[in-house]
Amino acid sequence: MKHLLLPCLLLLAACKQEVADIPDPTPMTETALSYFCQMNVAEHGGPKGQIHLEGYAAPIFFAQVRDLVAYLKGPERDADILAIYVSDMGAAPSWAEPGVENWIAAESAQFVVGAEVAGGMGAPEIVPFATPDKAQAFIDQYGGASMPLDTIPDAAAIGAVDLDQPLEQPS
Repeated sequence: MKHLLLPCLLLLAACKQEVADIPDPTPMTETALSYFCQMNVAEHGGPKGQIHLEGYAAPIFFAQVRDLVAYLKGPERDADILAIYVSDMGAAPSWAEPGVENWIAAESAQFVVGAEVAGGMGAPEIVPFATPDKAQAFIDQYGGASMPLDTIPDAAAIGAVDLDQPLEQPS
């Protein structure tokens, strides 16, 4: 029995170390720049995203969740992903003010895809919510379908966008 105690403690310590390595979300500041366009994230309405990469002290931010999903679906990455957070739009003060600290883990979020709404950069947006009921209320008003992150179709995030199409800016 004594011989099993040390391996069990080492295994437990390794598991605790893995959990401890997952960074918490970083509050969005006025200096956060969007990964693809290098524009100030806070200057644009709609939901935001952040990805924490191994070996990087700060996360990379996205002015639109659509851009975050495109990054995830793309083949090129700078490092392994440690954590992905998105704005909980069910807790956001408004579309224009998506919040600076209402981050939720992307793998537990419900994403509304196909709604007739424009994100911060003008493209159709993928809108995250912490709860299915908030996602459904949004769908009832703006259309679309609710789904988890790993089932968002490529076409929802990658490809050409018609920026002249009439999309709403939710209140």
